[in-house]
Amino acid sequence: MGRATGSWLSGPQIGPEGGGGEYRGQDLGLPESGPGALAGGWPRVAALLIDWLLGGGVSLLFVPSSSPSLGTTVLGVWFVIGVVAVTFFGFTPGQFALGMRVARVDFGPDRAEAEATGREPFAAVGILRALGRQVLIVFLVPALINDYNGRALHDRATGTAMVRTR
Repeated sequence: MGRATGSWLSGPQIGPEGGGGEYRGQDLGLPESGPGALAGGWPRVAALLIDWLLGGGVSLLFVPSSSPSLGTTVLGVWFVIGVVAVTFFGFTPGQFALGMRVARVDFGPDRAEAEATGREPFAAVGILRALGRQVLIVFLVPALINDYNGRALHDRATGTAMVRTR
């Protein structure tokens, strides 16, 4: 007997022809492994945790730990750290610590491949993309839904991808 749930629980396949290629990121022009390859899910979660803990520590400089507005302050500090760091450097402190960065992939596979191999400098993410990513990450759901490449919805919406730097 075939899998009765396979047709409707698997969900639709998004992307060209139902999938990218031989490996994740191939259709974006990214390498299969090493620097420039798509970062995995757990390192991304760990980087988010580091950034959130950093935001919590910095927020304690402004608000006492017993304050009822501590959670809102942590969210605000985390938000500002994320937007400023990605705009100016292309990565947050947590992403840097774990060897990742935010890369633009909207220029096409040729540019992404040239950046991954070092033939072209990395394109700046810019403040609008950084702001859009942070706003969508606040809602958490877009960060949990991934496409066939493993890119989350906030990356797809802003034309970016989280890639490895080492």
